[in-house]
Amino acid sequence: MISGGQLATFLVASMAIIIVPGPSVLFTLARGVAWGRSVAVLTVLGNSIGTLVLSVVVAIGLGPLLAHSKVFSVTLQIAGGLYLLWLGYDALRHRHEHAAAMAKRESQRPKRVTVVRQGFVVGILNPKSLVFFAAVFPHFVEPSKGNVTWQLLIFGAIFSVMAFCSDSTWGVIAGTAREWLSDSPTRLVVLRTIGACVMMTLGVIIVVSAITS
Repeated sequence: MISGGQLATFLVASMAIIIVPGPSVLFTLARGVAWGRSVAVLTVLGNSIGTLVLSVVVAIGLGPLLAHSKVFSVTLQIAGGLYLLWLGYDALRHRHEHAAAMAKRESQRPKRVTVVRQGFVVGILNPKSLVFFAAVFPHFVEPSKGNVTWQLLIFGAIFSVMAFCSDSTWGVIAGTAREWLSDSPTRLVVLRTIGACVMMTLGVIIVVSAITS
């Protein structure tokens, strides 16, 4: 059983990573700018399903290892933190190119099934989510509270629901403010810069926490 303290700290950490404009959020924003609110929300739906599937795979694969190997857990966290640092640096380095791509407007609206499928692919292949599940989830697992795999599955489900709510909000905002966003790539550059800095900060926190634990 997950304790109240576990859940509270997990919710805070999850929201910190979810609100960062990573691959999923940027993909949703681009869809909102290009085609409007409905396409953006359908994109988030597919993305959240992909994220949930990814969390299940990680939970089943990592649960037994995390439960029996402290060295593996620490190594995984350090690797994940370093990868988040790299993702943040890469996002910062290419912020202008990403902003220009997001600002493009397209007229032909894709089919709903296609939108959901594309969102699913982005979600299940999202490196930010993979790193978070593999590197951050172990911080909140307490073997004394019960089966580690089940704890990871519960965390994954909670994270996916939170991601859907947050990313849907981003999509609705982008769809509503299509003109305002697409007419000023500078605003998109600022958004990308903030996201990159948050990712790098979280990476540093994870590495330091793993080393000092």
